[in-house]
Amino acid sequence: MPGIIEDYAEIREEVAKLCAGFPGEYWQKLEHDNSYPAEFVTALTEAGYLAALIPEEYGGSGLPLSAAAAILEEIQRAGCNGGACHAQMYIMGAILRHGNDAQKQKYLPEIAAGRLRLQAFGVTEPTSGTDTTSIKTFATRDGDEYVINGQKIWTSRAEYSDLMLLLARTTPKDGVAKKTDGLSVFIVDMREASKAGMTIRPIRTMMNHSTTEVFFDNVRIPAENLIGEEGKGFRYILSGMNAERILIAAECVGDAKWFIQKSSAYAKEREVFGRPIGQNQGVQFPIARAYAQMKAAELMVRDACRRYEDGENCGEEANISKMLAADASWAAAEACVQTHGGFAFAEEYDVERKFRETRLYQVAPISTNLILSYIAEHVLGMPRSY
Repeated sequence: MPGIIEDYAEIREEVAKLCAGFPGEYWQKLEHDNSYPAEFVTALTEAGYLAALIPEEYGGSGLPLSAAAAILEEIQRAGCNGGACHAQMYIMGAILRHGNDAQKQKYLPEIAAGRLRLQAFGVTEPTSGTDTTSIKTFATRDGDEYVINGQKIWTSRAEYSDLMLLLARTTPKDGVAKKTDGLSVFIVDMREASKAGMTIRPIRTMMNHSTTEVFFDNVRIPAENLIGEEGKGFRYILSGMNAERILIAAECVGDAKWFIQKSSAYAKEREVFGRPIGQNQGVQFPIARAYAQMKAAELMVRDACRRYEDGENCGEEANISKMLAADASWAAAEACVQTHGGFAFAEEYDVERKFRETRLYQVAPISTNLILSYIAEHVLGMPRSY
């Protein structure tokens, strides 16, 4: 029988209480200083939320993906930003599903306790973009070690992570039968790598997202840090990518709820020409439409979570939920800006910050166009477009 997705009302309530301690002023100061929300991440860690998916035997909560989705949704709904730490949840799947016992024993208890952070996901490269099979970062086996050379870009949180999950080629693309072969996944201890040829360079962006580019110059890592089998890494990260898209979709639903609450409340209290602006259909309709879009996306996220937890192929649902939720959050953001008018651009209202943050999800972690291509080919059976 298919699983039933819980609402996790108690978890949501507790997350909301935690987030109340980090109001808009906290995030505004971070923006000014271009700094990482260390206190917020520490609070989430100490409350056990970042260890939600880690099994109890390793010190975690052993909760399913839908619980992680609820946590991240509530973070965004409260006006906070889970982008500082959400990767720890969706990266976790590679170790949980494909890591060996020694790797799990070594890393999971430390991550659950907050003594190690697994926040960096090294996949994208400047020349390959979303064409993951064309990455050039290469890991060469040398005895009991692998030697890594290459470059990653848009590797968020690299400066604030102890560990990185790295995708690299171990066989050249022209030397494999299928272009998805010859890719391998590694755990990189960034504390050691930073002393042995790894360089991190921050990239300033339109939102405070702590993103970087990372360079590997003959960086040596133990061969025991290989996850699963050499050359099978692409398959390992696919399930992680589905989890990533589902969790990002949950965040977008949370963003949409924040924008909708913010704009509808303002529309009821703001008076122009002697009446609340919310009485005007031109103000009402965009907010109402965004609400309808959010509710549809919310249902899609729940369906994707159910299928993921039941072990079904959820590629279609994960991609569609991410697209619909990103569209819903962007529609809600647009409506919120229009409703607030000039005040939307004032930092103190937090609208402009959240507006910039939610715009990211039209592009990342996968662009809307790639999702549409996936649906066209894998769901509707049309010819491959790329």
